[in-house]
Amino acid sequence: MDIEGFWLFLERSARETTGLEQRSRWLEYRLGRIPRPHIVDFQVHLDAARRPIDTYAMWGAANQIMDGLCSGDAFWYFQPWLIGQGRHRYQHAAGNPDNLADVPAVRALAGRRTGEWANAEWPSWEDLAYIAGRVYDQITGQEDSIDEELAAPGHHRPYGPARHGLELRQPRGDPTAPPTTGSSIPSPAIPQSLISRPPRSPDGYKQT
Repeated sequence: MDIEGFWLFLERSARETTGLEQRSRWLEYRLGRIPRPHIVDFQVHLDAARRPIDTYAMWGAANQIMDGLCSGDAFWYFQPWLIGQGRHRYQHAAGNPDNLADVPAVRALAGRRTGEWANAEWPSWEDLAYIAGRVYDQITGQEDSIDEELAAPGHHRPYGPARHGLELRQPRGDPTAPPTTGSSIPSPAIPQSLISRPPRSPDGYKQT
């Protein structure tokens, strides 16, 4: 499976189902019907897609969206959710975390407290990271069997966020405040742009 096939699978799962749980089932069914090397490729592409968004800047943006509730684990589950938004939106946000403001699912949360969010609205898709491995186990009858296939060509599967880039820190005197960059400038995030910026159409032009 090449990168085009990877994005095709993800985007078809969104078009042909409703909700992340159904998308997981769709992907599990489809991956179970392709050759085993392609299942491994799917996991490799997913892991590779994490790295450009596994940054302190993206973590700061995710933390702002979640009103300060984005722990390390929450950020790890946020990453596959963002990948699951599709190639265009993923690449748009990877280029600049502020572009998360253009993701419709993020805009739908603007101006609402996290306590008002339905479970299905949370920007989190933990299960996406496990689908290929689960399918591979079902086919081989062995637990964690995909790990050996991933390791053979030297692929090192990540199991938690590395958060590359400029490190964030908590402001002094306020342990509850969202993390900021190493300077006194707040981390790249989006409360104002979520409220004030109009959405963009898929071709990048602002909607009127």
